[in-house]
Amino acid sequence: MKKKVVLVQDNKDILNIMDQVLEEEGFEVTASLTTEPIEKIDEIEPDVVIIDDHIKGTKKGSEVIEELKSTPETEDVSAVLTSTSNDLPQQAEDCKADDYIQKPFDLDHMVDVVKRNA
Repeated sequence: MKKKVVLVQDNKDILNIMDQVLEEEGFEVTASLTTEPIEKIDEIEPDVVIIDDHIKGTKKGSEVIEELKSTPETEDVSAVLTSTSNDLPQQAEDCKADDYIQKPFDLDHMVDVVKRNA
């Protein structure tokens, strides 16, 4: 059975590249430029959520992860924060993310992080 990934990024090109690479690696990807899939997390049941900190909308990615990790139904879903921020390791730790991917990133590294957390 395929592992499921919810992918939320602020840049369409990055979203498309990550989506394509992860699907080639055998993941079932729900890709979005908004946090909409997070609202359907019970239906999607992802193994891992990858979310950019600077997402368009009302919340930052780190806030979304913090909510996931503080909700009993979703606290076991692996969450990976992505950002260009130099503070990313600290931000990831603060919001209880399981891992992080610093941008710009190497695609092989991104795949390794997802596999490690899925």
